[in-house]
Amino acid sequence: MAGERILIVDDNTINLKLTRVLLSAEGYDVRTATDAEEALGVLAGFRPQLILMDLQLPGMDGLELTRRLKADPAMRGTTIVAVTAYAMKGDEEKALAGGCDGYLPKPIDTRTLPAIIAGYLDKASPRKEES
Repeated sequence: MAGERILIVDDNTINLKLTRVLLSAEGYDVRTATDAEEALGVLAGFRPQLILMDLQLPGMDGLELTRRLKADPAMRGTTIVAVTAYAMKGDEEKALAGGCDGYLPKPIDTRTLPAIIAGYLDKASPRKEES
């Protein structure tokens, strides 16, 4: 599935770089942002099929950014996967209720991440045609 566009939004630069390197090595077109405002700037000229969204961002948090993106008809079909270190009971349900299409707890398993991302992209393929 080389070439699919992915945006990673994470304020932890180590996590951001690791995830970018892993997904770029799989052939994905990867862009990054460290907060919601930077993500909105990237999205002005880049339409990803998938966004990995850290929920704990400075300023506007990832759930608020997700709600805003899902309210935009141009972004509604974009798959947004919540990524968070706060993997407590009920957090996955909260992320899904907030508009996220999936949930990944940190730390991310580098061995399985590419397959997980490919699965989300496979599942999202028919929805890309609807938007």
